[in-house]
Amino acid sequence: MRFAPRTRKIALIAHIVAMSAWIGIDLALGVLVLTAVSTGNPVAYQAAHLIGVWPMLIASLLTLATGILLGLGTGYGLIRYWWVAVKLAVNVLMSALLYFSLRPGLYTAADYGRRLAAGDTAAQPPEQLLYPIFVAPALLLFAVVLAVVKPWGRLSRRGDPAQARRNLGRRRPV
Repeated sequence: MRFAPRTRKIALIAHIVAMSAWIGIDLALGVLVLTAVSTGNPVAYQAAHLIGVWPMLIASLLTLATGILLGLGTGYGLIRYWWVAVKLAVNVLMSALLYFSLRPGLYTAADYGRRLAAGDTAAQPPEQLLYPIFVAPALLLFAVVLAVVKPWGRLSRRGDPAQARRNLGRRRPV
């Protein structure tokens, strides 16, 4: 299945917008977490939870969906080129980590912020909030670089239907 040029452009714009939203939300989360950790501001802990869970997960899933759509509708495919396969793996991994790792951590941070705001001085600050705010932007930047540079070439020519069609009319040496 190949997209018409206009459809491909629309899908590409949707992918870029979703990816940009994901990067923006991730950077905003980083600012909130740094503010929370450095100042102990309970509102920053609670706000980090609000923007860091569902908006970022939705942006990551939209990026994944539009990326799959582009892979299926263009000549790049989903697992035809290394850079596309790596981007797909990074997106799936990061979306899973968002849901299974970051989400519980941000729920804990929001609870800590509520306890701080209520005056609970015995509350313990959540651990490992800084790690995701440095790793996630680095992985997202890596995905952007892959999309622009397109390194490493094809995964394999064997079993490629497009290559088989091109070879149909060619004679093999005896």
